[in-house]
Amino acid sequence: MDDKQNDNLRPRPVSESKSEMIELVLPNDTNPLGALLGGRLMHWIDLAGALAAHRHSHSYAVTASMDHIDFLVPVHVGDMVILQSAVNRVFHSSMEVGVKVLVENYISGTRQKVATAYLTFVAVDRFGRKLQVAPVVPETEEEQRRYEGALRRREASRNERERRQAARR
Repeated sequence: MDDKQNDNLRPRPVSESKSEMIELVLPNDTNPLGALLGGRLMHWIDLAGALAAHRHSHSYAVTASMDHIDFLVPVHVGDMVILQSAVNRVFHSSMEVGVKVLVENYISGTRQKVATAYLTFVAVDRFGRKLQVAPVVPETEEEQRRYEGALRRREASRNERERRQAARR
């Protein structure tokens, strides 16, 4: 393994992957009631998650899955949507990324949580071949909680996939 590969696989703290994206909700982003389209928010979540995956892996990253999403509060035209993302855990070539979504009304100065999502990204080279990813190192209690939760979510997802496959047989 050359020095560049060794450097790419050195453990990195969660803080190196942290990303923040801000979107202003415009009329084209909303439904006829003036509320943000769920699909538009999912697109932004995917982009925000990819930013963290790219930062951590130093490679291309493709979306493998997104867990369910609950929309907690409506977002309207003129609101700012803040998407905060970070890698929670690495599994060889895949990474779980957490994305927290907030809505800010800059007139009143208030912020509310809109949603959270967990996505799985896979690091790939320019030909689409999977790449090994450096481990992530949680540094805070919250990061450690998310790190441990990622393993539980992965196991639950695997169990559900196996259950569905068995039901099809």
